Amino acid sequence: MHITQLNQECLLHLFSFLDKNSRKSLAKTCHKFLEVFQDPLLWSLLNFHSPAELKKDNFLLGPALKYLSICWYSERVKVCNIEDWLKNNFQKDFCNRHENTVNDFLLGVCNRCPNLLSLTLSGCGHVTDDCILLLLKNCPNLKTLKLENCVRITDRTLEAVTLYGGSLQTLHVDFCRNITQTGLERVREKCPSVMLRAERSANMIPDSKPEKKLMLEKASRKLVQL
Repeated sequence: MHITQLNQECLLHLFSFLDKNSRKSLAKTCHKFLEVFQDPLLWSLLNFHSPAELKKDNFLLGPALKYLSICWYSERVKVCNIEDWLKNNFQKDFCNRHENTVNDFLLGVCNRCPNLLSLTLSGCGHVTDDCILLLLKNCPNLKTLKLENCVRITDRTLEAVTLYGGSLQTLHVDFCRNITQTGLERVREKCPSVMLRAERSANMIPDSKPEKKLMLEKASRKLVQL
């Protein structure tokens, strides 16, 4: 028996062991494999490790997507975690391209993946409170939300969790420097059943404008003099 003679269920099982690029390559070989590639049931789990991967055509977004992970740690991507006023023009242009890519992708998730159960975002310096708000509204079954080193996430995301995270069971906001202790306490108060973890977040130095930094430095000098 030739492999193309296997039924759809068997082929889906075989394809599930392949990475995105291998699936796409096989889909180009024959119509049968293309049908398997285009079957929404194949795409219940997606993992990405660089912004460039979000722009490829080797995956499908659809209602079958249940588990999504976007994690990147390269030195180039770390530039996006720098405060905007500290970036030079080259860095700003680089980050703007990443921001558009990430926002467009997450907007697609909001529109096409209403059954999402788990979302992990790590090192995604461009993810904003508005993105998470839309995801919580459009993915009402979301049970797990893990955010790590997402520097633009603030207490607005925590407030959105209390308003729209009715199905949420696990919330991680680790190393998110613009999260405050007040926001965390509000989640604990309003959503006591949610397993909340916030490693280092409320203890990190939040973003601030240059003027504010100068004022803090001056105040520190005065305290030292006293």
